[in-house]
Amino acid sequence: MKKLNWLHKILFVLNTFLGLLLLFAYILPYISPLSFPKISILSLATPVLIIINILFAVYWIIRLKKQFLVSTLILLIGFKYLGALYQVAEKKILLTDDIKIMSYNVRLFNIYKWKKEGKEETLKAVKTFIQEKKPDILCFQEFLTAYDVNFDYPYRYVNNNPNKKISYFGQAIFSNYKIINSGSLDFNSTANNGIFVDVIKDNDTLRIYNLHLESQKIQLDKENFGEKDSDKLLKRIQKTFQKQAEQAKLLVEHEKNCNYKTIITGDFNNTAFSYAYKKIKGNKLDAFIEAGKGFGKSYDYIFPSRIDFILVDNSLNVNNFKTFDFQYSDHFPIMARINQK
Repeated sequence: MKKLNWLHKILFVLNTFLGLLLLFAYILPYISPLSFPKISILSLATPVLIIINILFAVYWIIRLKKQFLVSTLILLIGFKYLGALYQVAEKKILLTDDIKIMSYNVRLFNIYKWKKEGKEETLKAVKTFIQEKKPDILCFQEFLTAYDVNFDYPYRYVNNNPNKKISYFGQAIFSNYKIINSGSLDFNSTANNGIFVDVIKDNDTLRIYNLHLESQKIQLDKENFGEKDSDKLLKRIQKTFQKQAEQAKLLVEHEKNCNYKTIITGDFNNTAFSYAYKKIKGNKLDAFIEAGKGFGKSYDYIFPSRIDFILVDNSLNVNNFKTFDFQYSDHFPIMARINQK
């Protein structure tokens, strides 16, 4: 510190503070928002904190200053979190008997014209996209159930939202494999939900969950970040985190009664650094971490937000994972290729 000029001293103090904040963020996935809702919100900043600490480490190395050790050691302590944020090399094993499973929040096929394309144009584009990628199992969130949307699959399970005011949308699973069982988790007091199907692939039965966890309901272009409104926003996010924790617990309890290998897909409305993600993931494989590349950004936002996931039973192989730059929703489709070990 003594050999640093005043500017570097200020930078190092800031570096140390943000490094310690990241160190604290590492433990947040282990703390239930039901117990400590306020501090759980910090997990949303974990990706940004990782990037900032990487930049600090690089800066000090370029300056040949030993201060690089602070951020470097903290990043090494949370090394596993780096893989959840960014993957260097894509895994490309494409086998003919792979199960191709896709998850996509279609945002009601743009019926409210959030984007310039209307419903018919959006629906046509999505159909063409699905025909090109040919997923064997297709999981939709915010699916427009009020219309008989046909994607030419022999089997499907479509679940309407139980709330009569918004019963025109829900979730859907389309499958090339025979569906022998299906059902809903019926999340309480929300427009979000989780559904599941059991499918037969060759002589094996798999359970596929399609989740849409509680939405953050943050509109950054409309939020007023004055003191009063910021307080309301924080309280709303706290409540969302708590609901997500309850929904994650419900899913885990439901899954315990299943004797099949399970694959969990969906829009979690939270990052891989959250309590809900960790609770749901358990010992499963994150398809992006196993076989993806880059940031895996699945939400159309300035930051590399990965909030859509495919989590795979650890008795299966993940051979490939892709996030598609297909801009007909506020989410991007994701697809994994999965096979037996």
